[in-house]
Amino acid sequence: MSTLRPVPDTPPRAVLYLRQSISHDDSVSLALQETAGRDYCRQRGYEVVRVEADPGISGRTWKRPAVQRVMAMIEDGTADVVVLWKWSRLSRSRRDWALAADRADVAGGRIESSTEAVDVATATGRLTRGMLVELAAFESDRIGEVWKEVHSSRLAAGRTPNGKPRFGYVWDPVEKIHQPDPVTGPRLAEAYARYAAGASVYTLVRWLNGEQIRTTAGNLWTDHSLRRVLDSGFAAGVIRWRGAEHPGVHEQIISPQAWQAYLDARVLRRNVPAQVKRSRYVLSGLVRCGHCDGPMVANSRSQGRQPSFRCSRSKEQGPQACAGGYVAMGVVEAEVVRWLEREAAGVESAAAAARVAASARVSADGELRRLNREVERIGRALKKLAMQNAEELISDDELRDARADYVGQRASLLEKVEQLGLQSRQMVVDRSAAAAELLDDWEVLQVETRREMLGRLIDRVVVVTGSRGGVPGVQGGGSSAVVEVFGA
Repeated sequence: MSTLRPVPDTPPRAVLYLRQSISHDDSVSLALQETAGRDYCRQRGYEVVRVEADPGISGRTWKRPAVQRVMAMIEDGTADVVVLWKWSRLSRSRRDWALAADRADVAGGRIESSTEAVDVATATGRLTRGMLVELAAFESDRIGEVWKEVHSSRLAAGRTPNGKPRFGYVWDPVEKIHQPDPVTGPRLAEAYARYAAGASVYTLVRWLNGEQIRTTAGNLWTDHSLRRVLDSGFAAGVIRWRGAEHPGVHEQIISPQAWQAYLDARVLRRNVPAQVKRSRYVLSGLVRCGHCDGPMVANSRSQGRQPSFRCSRSKEQGPQACAGGYVAMGVVEAEVVRWLEREAAGVESAAAAARVAASARVSADGELRRLNREVERIGRALKKLAMQNAEELISDDELRDARADYVGQRASLLEKVEQLGLQSRQMVVDRSAAAAELLDDWEVLQVETRREMLGRLIDRVVVVTGSRGGVPGVQGGGSSAVVEVFGA
């Protein structure tokens, strides 16, 4: 029978820290932990001033909000003792445990366990606590090694390490593989096609949300969440895990060509600032100052003036940095339209060159189709290997050797596909025809689409403000400007 300690005049203030492990084998309910902690405090005459919990968070990480609040209470003097259910609840990391114990000691507080009570004021008690902490760290390491082996085995077979939801797919619990979703799968494929055709991520977000298509968590789409899905490449048969890419055996929603077209478009837009992508002005990001070669930024309507461009260096650092001034946005856009008209006028003269390019493109496209058939054949072979291994017709070693050979062949083929695809896409570019098409649809295209198409045709628009013989710069002002368009 335990003996209760005398209750002091001012009872020690205790904060209960609860953590429910994400491991099913070690998932002790928070209610049970709290009951044990309160009983322990009652026996010792502690006053429970707060209960903090980190539900469903691994003890391997110290980035837990509740444990940070608990340690802060010890350090700022609002609590005297942290009461745990077991020592492992605080952390399963040797380093984090040592640092936490030192922080508590320095602050004049202490950490105690309600079910593994040892007197840490003695050398024997500290040794016992150290052994219990070491056992917790050992168990954590052992579980981590087991899961690492499981993940490696599944990746070697071309399968995802877990059944985590993937947009465009549903998890098949019987086959333990992701299968294309008949509803969201086609929408994901369409999103890739729209992006490669010039649609911005923000346009796609509005489209998906407007169609009532939600994320796997049931939330509205954002530009960040959509980029994560598209960049993952899972729809193209890519499995990304811990910074590495692995070929998967799940069914692909998009073709290798569609995936490559997306990657090319992604590279082209990577250096475009987010504010330019969101801008409501068609020439944002294209206009440069002719005095300093710095960017010119859009100025919205103010005090009855029309929108204009202004040198960003002059705006931010003053005339000492650059003498560049304002130019009316309409002036620059009018010159860009005239440039497009001149380019479009050369459609007929470019026809002969286009026919030569088309002939070369037909040859390249034929080779692309052959290579893609080979890639698809290897994909089917990898699936067959995985099934044979699952049915124990071939050993794990045989699977690993055969798969490594197939993966090497596939990598070589995909490299050729990428090279040919880039050549084919480069041959498709016909500036005259593209300019004519853009002019025809100028009034009906969205700003984002117009800006994207212009980015393929125009490298930059250089404006020299305050030039004699130039066109008027800002409506109502006496400045002038020379506008020059440089093709891509």
